[in-house]
Amino acid sequence: MSFASTLYLCPILDLLLAKIPSVWQPEIRLGLQEALVNAAKHGNQLDPSKTVVVQFSITKDQCTWIISDAGFGFAPRCECHADPEPMLPSEESERGRGICILHQVFDRVHWNHQGTQLRLCKQVKGIRRQQRKRLWR
Repeated sequence: MSFASTLYLCPILDLLLAKIPSVWQPEIRLGLQEALVNAAKHGNQLDPSKTVVVQFSITKDQCTWIISDAGFGFAPRCECHADPEPMLPSEESERGRGICILHQVFDRVHWNHQGTQLRLCKQVKGIRRQQRKRLWR
């Protein structure tokens, strides 16, 4: 799917979450919204002539979203396997909040070398187990 750079994301998020079980939708919606806002606002500078492209796949164990923008790229301050703690925003700045959200919501967060494509993965199997544990405690 692709759409012109905009911050009106409700219908896009609804489509991206349509096949996700409702129990996981609020958390994943927050993460996807952050990623899409970053692509449209920071990547494409809200230029309506530029598009954001989203690819989505779901297997029995994992959901994957690949979000691409037409911007100049982004260099994250850390790799997806690193501790997101250093990315937390300071008291005087909100910068970094979105990246921290992505690392909290998704199991894998990875940018391509150009910084114009973001891959987000959520392990479905692990979430099911965690939710069962919470119910039984």
